[in-house]
Amino acid sequence: MRTSHELGEAGFRSLYRRLLSTAPGAASPRGALETLTPDRVLAAVREVRSGRTVSLAAPVNTVAAADDPRPAEHRLTAPPGGVPAPGGALEFARDRFAMDVHGDVNTHLDALCHVLYDDTVHGGVPAADVLTPEGARTLSVDLVRDGVVGRAVLLDVPGLHGLPWLEPGTCVTAADLAAAEDRQGVRVGPGDLLLVRVGHRRRREELGPWDAARERAGLHPAALEFLAERRVAVLGSDGDNDTAPSPVHGVDFPVHVLAVHAMGLHLLDHLRLEDVLPVCAREGRWSFLCVVAPVRLPGATGAPVNPIAVL
Repeated sequence: MRTSHELGEAGFRSLYRRLLSTAPGAASPRGALETLTPDRVLAAVREVRSGRTVSLAAPVNTVAAADDPRPAEHRLTAPPGGVPAPGGALEFARDRFAMDVHGDVNTHLDALCHVLYDDTVHGGVPAADVLTPEGARTLSVDLVRDGVVGRAVLLDVPGLHGLPWLEPGTCVTAADLAAAEDRQGVRVGPGDLLLVRVGHRRRREELGPWDAARERAGLHPAALEFLAERRVAVLGSDGDNDTAPSPVHGVDFPVHVLAVHAMGLHLLDHLRLEDVLPVCAREGRWSFLCVVAPVRLPGATGAPVNPIAVL
């Protein structure tokens, strides 16, 4: 666990090129999902013991806050004013929902077209060939229209250090991830959905919102080599996976660049892991079947999700 900003832009470029040559999803149009084979899905199903299900999503935020100045909008559209018509006639309650998918509060999945770097998206495809006013031609959420089902591994980094959460600005290193594995008696493997808890959600719930765009805990970019070596399929966190301020001069979201753009990892941002955490601790197991089902919106760069842990 580090708070120092120590990776220069040249070092970041070198790390980027290294991951392009070693990460299993770097050259695939489906990205790292190639590691999540049918055999590994079947193995993940065998993780189920009690049949208990736990949501890994936070309730959608509809209140303006320091970390969400443009919250989601939800309103009842019928019956008018929420008042049924007199006489007991048949009616239907209806509502409308709208949100900015990518933000600092709501649980969402990042598609492989989400990150533009050097004017390209994942696979080195020119962004101008992919993105249109109507949406993305390729690499959109439609890639995961059949869902992501696999073995999830939860690593509790604050728990490793005896803390309720990591303070904003703290970087999680590869050494932290390996130490959390040892402490919890679990090992991240090929095709896994790696969920890294930094305690962002608990801190927000206990201390209130803050400007998370300026300060938040997350992974150090060099920790992505750990994910490449383990052939991880998906990365998720209860923050947005990146640290702020950025540990790389000139690159604000280095983990997003490395994970999505270079490695082809779909990201799960702003999960809520506080409900599944005590279940894992009580049962003494930190892996479980996980089901992620994004909204089918072809061309979308991301989607709200409610991942479900099946224990």
